[in-house]
Amino acid sequence: MSVPVADPVPLLLVGLHGHGRSQLRSLLPLAASGLVRLVGVCDRVPPAPDDDLEGHGPVPFFEDLSTALERTRARITVLVTPIHTHLPLALLALEHGSHLLLEKPTTATLAEFDRLVDAVEASDLACQVGFQSLGSAAVDAVRSLIAEGAVGRVRGIGGWGAWKRTSAYYARAPWAGRRRLDGRDVVDGALTNPFAHATATALAVAGGGDRPPLGIEVELHRAHPIESDDTSALRLRTADGTVVTLAVTLCAPESVPPMLVVHGERGRIELEYTLDRVALHRPGRAPHVTTHLRRNLVADLVDHVRHGAPLSVPPAATRGFMHVLEAVRTAPDPLSIGPEHQEVREEDGVVHRSVHGIADLVVRSAESLSLFSELGVPWARPNVEVHR
Repeated sequence: MSVPVADPVPLLLVGLHGHGRSQLRSLLPLAASGLVRLVGVCDRVPPAPDDDLEGHGPVPFFEDLSTALERTRARITVLVTPIHTHLPLALLALEHGSHLLLEKPTTATLAEFDRLVDAVEASDLACQVGFQSLGSAAVDAVRSLIAEGAVGRVRGIGGWGAWKRTSAYYARAPWAGRRRLDGRDVVDGALTNPFAHATATALAVAGGGDRPPLGIEVELHRAHPIESDDTSALRLRTADGTVVTLAVTLCAPESVPPMLVVHGERGRIELEYTLDRVALHRPGRAPHVTTHLRRNLVADLVDHVRHGAPLSVPPAATRGFMHVLEAVRTAPDPLSIGPEHQEVREEDGVVHRSVHGIADLVVRSAESLSLFSELGVPWARPNVEVHR
């Protein structure tokens, strides 16, 4: 007896340019397998010849989301749009009866997050948040190692990220590098957007992704002439008392894969969350390295819609992260890192700023669970503490 094959799920992509291109490419294998069917793309800017739509066949283009939802009757809407548009566009999709995949960060404020959670619950529809690293089996692997006592009692979790971003990165969109735009919160800083996965993944490893931290300390700095932070440190304590410290920069000489480190009394676990790679280090033994599969979050959402399978990243799983974003949002504006602490290079009108010694500094912070101001950095200032 043959088993009937389900029809592809109609899917609408909102936000075609920038990261939207990556999302479009990730949909190609899902469309080829018959899991989804791209029924439309929506953006203020029409598709360009190199926007990879050929693999999806003729795809209608819309400039207005409400019109796109009415005409396509998309069952799933993928929102890859600026941070400050997440809530209004998500509410519109829910009103039209469409399930959601919402790009991270979830919303621009904690109050907006609460509104989103309420709207999703009232709609009886599903919402998946695009923290891709939380779809990785590497997170479960690290949690299993901790639970079985592979490194003994956990002293804390440190994380560091060092990427190279130029002036072109901040010139790509009006909201890039902004804390606010046209009276709306944006919060496009290193901690809350490029390295949002570091925070969310560290909280997931610590078991605190769905709960507010007990306390949050942030140190926000900037080398670029922007509003938001590009070089920052964060320390929090989860609800069960685990200390998490993260140090990140977009002003590194070169980009390297970010790292989370679980510091145990009898060893350490390293998680390269962009590579889904876990390394267990224990004294007297060779490191044990494993690489894990990552679940496509759209495929995961389809599985939930069709079969009721649990979502990998429902909004509730990002509540801890949203408290971090709120701490960054309400903190004083980032402090400028003086030119004497930078190397500035310009080529073809593009400026790259590298903070002296920053690649080593973020690693020192993660290894010692210290903030910049506690490591004798001349440009760092004491932390801002935010209580729950």
